[in-house]
Amino acid sequence: DVQLQASGGGLVQAGGSLRLSCAASGFTFDDYHIGWFRQAPGKEREGVSCISSSDDSTYYADSVKGRFTISSDNAKNTVYLQMNSLKPEDTAVYYCAAGRPITTAQAMGLYEYDYYYWGQGTLVTVSS
Repeated sequence: DVQLQASGGGLVQAGGSLRLSCAASGFTFDDYHIGWFRQAPGKEREGVSCISSSDDSTYYADSVKGRFTISSDNAKNTVYLQMNSLKPEDTAVYYCAAGRPITTAQAMGLYEYDYYYWGQGTLVTVSS
């Protein structure tokens, strides 16, 4: 069975940091991009970042560039999202997903339709 297990969410003050983890199993990890998406209360889900498990190419939404860092430990089939300088507007449920964007432009676009497998979310709350 395909599984994506997101963890690491919690409550943090503005300016603080959190590291999310996404442990994957049940598919060939190196063949997929792993993406992080988030959904804030009352808003649509949006792409945050993704990494290619084959060549470690990384992509970020403009809203998190310079603050978030995505990385991959292929030996553990795990992807991390280090989130620094958190802002209240980062409050959301964060989801990890596995997919296969065909082009670089698609990878950069962080489109949900490119992602086939989804994990449960982990809640990140940033207080002001």
